[in-house]
Amino acid sequence: MNPRYIAALEDYAAYHRDRRNKLTHYVGIPMIVFAIIGMLQPVTLFAAGTIMVDLAMLVMVATLAYYFSLNLTAGFAMATAFVICYFGATYVSIKVELALFILGWIFQFVGHYFEGKKPAFFRNAVHLLIGPVWIANDALKALHLPAYVAGK
Repeated sequence: MNPRYIAALEDYAAYHRDRRNKLTHYVGIPMIVFAIIGMLQPVTLFAAGTIMVDLAMLVMVATLAYYFSLNLTAGFAMATAFVICYFGATYVSIKVELALFILGWIFQFVGHYFEGKKPAFFRNAVHLLIGPVWIANDALKALHLPAYVAGK
């Protein structure tokens, strides 16, 4: 397994040991990801034939390139999550997306109150990208699919 992937997950996990903090992140991070994708969708960048390319697509592709460079299985898991968020967000208003974004961040900070530590991204901004893949890795473990398991 890619040592960069292992190091990123272990560093992130060091800030997320309290079960209440983990729970708030399992709820809040998907809310934030969904909201960001939804809020970026209306920003059309250009047309590629009959396909309108929007900012959400560009951000998802760039983020997925990073995830795939870390771990192939996690990359596919995140691609699946992004596609679900992208198409799901087409049915949600910008007001709901904004509310989800704010509520998602409230969940994050409440979790870190329980943890007694500042969020990991205060020390390393890359952790803003690691949070979603950390959740995906835990989902892969729960589904008995290839995933990083600490101590193995």
